[in-house]
Amino acid sequence: MTETFRIALFPGDGIGPEVTAEAVRVLRAVEARLDGLCLETEEFSIGAGEFLSRGDPLPAHVFERLPEFHAILLGAMGLPGVRWPDGVEMTPQLDLRERLDLYNGLRPIYLFQGEDSPLRGRHAGDIDFVLIRESTEGLFSTRKVPRDLAADRATDTMLITRACSERVIRAAFQLAVGRRRRVTLIDKANVLPSMAFFRQVFDEIAREFPGVESDRVYVDAAALYLVQRPEMFDVMVTENMFGDILSDLAAALVGGMGMAPSADIGDRYAVFQPSHGSAPDIAGKGIANPVATILSAAMMLDWFNTDVSRRGAEMIRSAVRKVFSDRQARTRDMGGSLSTGEMGSAILAALPDGEYAGMTS
Repeated sequence: MTETFRIALFPGDGIGPEVTAEAVRVLRAVEARLDGLCLETEEFSIGAGEFLSRGDPLPAHVFERLPEFHAILLGAMGLPGVRWPDGVEMTPQLDLRERLDLYNGLRPIYLFQGEDSPLRGRHAGDIDFVLIRESTEGLFSTRKVPRDLAADRATDTMLITRACSERVIRAAFQLAVGRRRRVTLIDKANVLPSMAFFRQVFDEIAREFPGVESDRVYVDAAALYLVQRPEMFDVMVTENMFGDILSDLAAALVGGMGMAPSADIGDRYAVFQPSHGSAPDIAGKGIANPVATILSAAMMLDWFNTDVSRRGAEMIRSAVRKVFSDRQARTRDMGGSLSTGEMGSAILAALPDGEYAGMTS
């Protein structure tokens, strides 16, 4: 029986089209190696470039078609010089999270090669955790409230609701059940009443999972521990802005933003994208690191949640592990000389045959 999945491609801005193209190349190779997997893709234009061309970064006709697809693979969105009148950048990727209710922001962090970490004495696999970021409210909740350009002050509101907190915290515990059974809450409950409420909800949900260890760490201390002893973390769950900041710090521990995949998942829809931005300063030069996007594509196959798609996801991760076992195979952001396409080709060459997928360590 063939499993068919429809994927909407949003290459976006800057380096987005370059890294997305490499991820699609890898997906096509996986598809060719696995009987029973069919991936149908259709590309759409959204982002700052679309705004400059046609006046809307997320056209209604594109959004209306999303129910036709199983998932979205997104490259990168936004350009520093393309902003709304109040001075903030256009971020259609955030609009997608909010409009599609993609509350579960998964940011897996994995060290493929010890020498890629700025931390001394680490080896492959020593750093292995998932940061879960609530992606629909928190400090981002009032980002679209019009700002009075003549006012002498501006405020942002951190919104924490029970419904949104319960579902993302529960998702964190459910994920931990299949990992090392530990969930760490990252908050600022000693200062902010909204975070004290978030902790209250966390404590309530923790009681539903007696087989999962839970602990609570203030966000400033978490930043310290990520550098000093990242091995202490398994699954971390936090508010939107805290997660935004800590996920960049976490990416630095394993080689940089080019190694940081992500997903924003809801009950019906999911978007998969690298954690990095559009990097317009290197766009078109063929030097962007496509690994985060390729690993995001693997996360997408996992999310499809069939035997054949999960095998495809493991094929991709196995290939990345093999490539990164060679210290010389790196793009420029990691001190190497491979181009975007050369890195994609290296991963393609390392893909195992479909019959062996899932049998690697």
